[in-house]
Parts: sequence; structure tokens; C-alpha cells
Amino acid sequence: SPDSIVPPDAKPRATTTRFCVWEGCFLFIKRTDLALEARERFEEDVEIRGVAVEESYDERRDIRVTVVRIQTENGAKAMGKPIGTYITLEAPRMSETDEDYHREVSEKLAEYLKKLLDVKNEKSVLVVGLGNREVTPDALGPEVAGHLRVTRHVVREYGKTAFAKEKVHLVSAIVPGVMAQTGMETAEIVQGIVSETKPDVVVAIDALAARSVRRLSRTIQITDTGIHPGSGVGNHRNGLTEENLQVKVIGIGVPTVVDAATIVHDSMAHLLDALEETEQKEFLDEMIAPNLYSMFVTPKDVDETIKYLSFMISEGLNIAFSQV
Repeated sequence: SPDSIVPPDAKPRATTTRFCVWEGCFLFIKRTDLALEARERFEEDVEIRGVAVEESYDERRDIRVTVVRIQTENGAKAMGKPIGTYITLEAPRMSETDEDYHREVSEKLAEYLKKLLDVKNEKSVLVVGLGNREVTPDALGPEVAGHLRVTRHVVREYGKTAFAKEKVHLVSAIVPGVMAQTGMETAEIVQGIVSETKPDVVVAIDALAARSVRRLSRTIQITDTGIHPGSGVGNHRNGLTEENLQVKVIGIGVPTVVDAATIVHDSMAHLLDALEETEQKEFLDEMIAPNLYSMFVTPKDVDETIKYLSFMISEGLNIAFSQV
């Protein structure tokens, strides 16, 4: 919402669906699923009421963690995100072929998952792998579900003694596909499964959209607000949230695409800084073709990257749910 991020004394001069021009500021709207990037729209010294930010850096593992807590409706309006906690892990070598580093990222992911979930008590967990397995940048969820260590069927068939433990988390997984494949909303499918199997928590995995190329395949976001399939690319579907499913929902995502218009805009940033606001509008109208706003870009090695990312996230889940 442009009203939530402009100076309080600014007066609107012109508005389009792609950018807004105000007296005292110029805004180019960029799509992103990351709360961290939503916070970065503001200057660092600008305090947003109802939003708390904590940052930490694990020097040994080279992993930066940013926790954004949206605590009030005012904060939610300003950020354009629901009230809740958003944990972002930034790991620059996440897409490289370094298994030791991947293991460290998995352990860090498991550490924060345990903080969001009370895994000290035995739980029934449903993992939902969102996305389309046939489209590589969108295949993260299905690939994670395929590598997951599921236990529910074993416990139901043979009991907990099959794992030589008194307590075992019951982990199940589903890949519901996309509407073009099933003719059904993902939320409808998951609601039916939740109603039948009655899990204590749902963990939804999905590919996200970023507005910064440097965060592609190098960032993991964990949130307790659930997830809205397709929102990052403007393809809004019913959300997998606690309100809709009546159980706690944890969303985990990695940005795998960025929209083409944002790349063009960022590549011309140094030119835009030298122009007046009216000139910026005219320049962007001329340089960014309308069809760019429906195009999304992904790295050329995304096939290999999705393999690494899916193993990392599934291993993080396996670690988090391996002990009670």
C-alpha cells in the first residue's frame, strides 16, 4: 500500500499500477515474498511502529539471521504482511556444491524451527510440498517432500517400538500439485487432509519471489503466518493459514525467481538518480515494456540448485523432528 510507506506530509501527484510519484519521494513497486525486503523499503533509521527487527551473524557458519516481528495492525499495514514472526537465513554459499556447508544450514534451519514449534512434546506434523514439479523453479516444495523422512504410516502399522523410542513425531507429507493439474485450490485439498488426519501443525514449503537478485537461492524464510501460494508472482490463491486450516501453520520458502521489470529497474538505478521525478516516470514508461511485468527470471543453473535446496530443507526438517 503506497499510503503506508510515504512520508506523512507527502501529497499524491500521480499513481500507476507500477509506481507512485509523490512530493518528496519516488516509489517503484517491486514484488517480493520476503519480509526482510519489505523492511528494506524503509531507510535504516526509520522506525516502524509495531515492527521489531533483530539481526545476528554466525561467523563460523557464515549465516546471517534476521528476525522481523510484526506485532500490530499498523506494522502489518506498513509492511504489507500479516502479523507474525518472519525469520530469514541468508547463506551466500547455499547454492554451491559444499555438502558440509549445506549441513550447517540445515542445522540452523532446524534450530529456528524448534523455536517456532514445541517439539519437546510429541506432535503429528503434515508437510505440504507446494508447487509444480514440472516447472523447475517451482519444484522446491515437491522435491522437499520427496526427500522427507515420513514416519506416520510406520507408527500406525508397527507402533513406536519400530523406532526403538517411547516418543516419535508422526510426520506425513503431501504434494497437492497446482490448480492447473487438479482443478482444485491447494487450500481445499489440504483442508480435506487436515480434517481427516488431524495434525497438530502443518509445515508448508514453497518457492518464493524476491526483489533482489543477490537473494535468489541464498535465502530461507521461515514464518509462523502460513503461506499464500503464488502470491509472489501475482497469482493469488487461498492461503494455508491457521485461520483457514484451524491448526498452526509454518511456512518455509526460498526465493527462486525475480520479476524482469525489477532487474531492468535496478540496472538503471544510477541513471534514475540523476533525473527529476517527472523524468523518472517518463523514462520508466519508455524503457520498461508492459509485458515485462508478467515475466519472471530464474538462474540458468536452477535445476542443480533446486536439488541442493531441497536436500537442505528436508534435512533441516528431519533434524528438527528426529528427537522428542
